[in-house]
Amino acid sequence: MSTQQKIIDTAISVLNENFSATFEDIAVRCGINRRTLHRYFKNRQELLEACHKNMMEAWELSAINACNRSTDPLIQLEYLLYAGIDSGTKYAFLIKLNDDIKSSSIPYESEQSAAYFKTRNQLFGAIRDLQKEQVIDDRFPLPWIRILFTSVITATITAFRSGDIAQNEVKKLAWLSFSRSIGIPLNR
Repeated sequence: MSTQQKIIDTAISVLNENFSATFEDIAVRCGINRRTLHRYFKNRQELLEACHKNMMEAWELSAINACNRSTDPLIQLEYLLYAGIDSGTKYAFLIKLNDDIKSSSIPYESEQSAAYFKTRNQLFGAIRDLQKEQVIDDRFPLPWIRILFTSVITATITAFRSGDIAQNEVKKLAWLSFSRSIGIPLNR
C-alpha cells in the first residue's frame, strides 16, 4: 500500500471517530510526522477531497455489485440498502462530507461513475414501473423514496453504533422499515 493510500485510510478512520481531528492527529495515528503528511496533501480540504473520492469509489463499486446480484428490482433495492448500510457503518461521515463537498462545488467522478449512475437510474426507473404495477405505493414520489432510503440508512447506522439493537437484526429492521414505508407488502 502506498503512503498516500495509508494516509487516506487512516484519515477516514480518524475522521469517522472525530470529524474535527487535526492533521497532527491523523499524522500521529498514521505513524508519520505532520511534514510528511503535508508532502502528500497541502491542507485539510485536499485530504478531505481525497477521502471523499476514495469512499465514493468504494460506495459506487459496492452499489453496482449489490444491484448486479439479482435482476429482480425489489431484491436489488434490498441489496442496495444493505450496501448503503455497510458503507455507512464504514464511512459514517460520508453524508456530512458529501454535503460539504456539494456546497463547495467540487465535482466528483470516478472511472465507474457512469456505470454507477446507469445502474442507479435503471433501479429507480424500475421503482416507477413497480409503482405502476402497484407493488410500491404510487402516492410516494421518487424524490421522497430516495430521501427515505438515505434516511433509513442513516437511522440504521445510528442504531448500529448505539449497540442497542442486535447487529444481526439491524439490516432486517432497516429493510422492513423501508419496504413497509413505501407500501411493499410483507409477503414480497
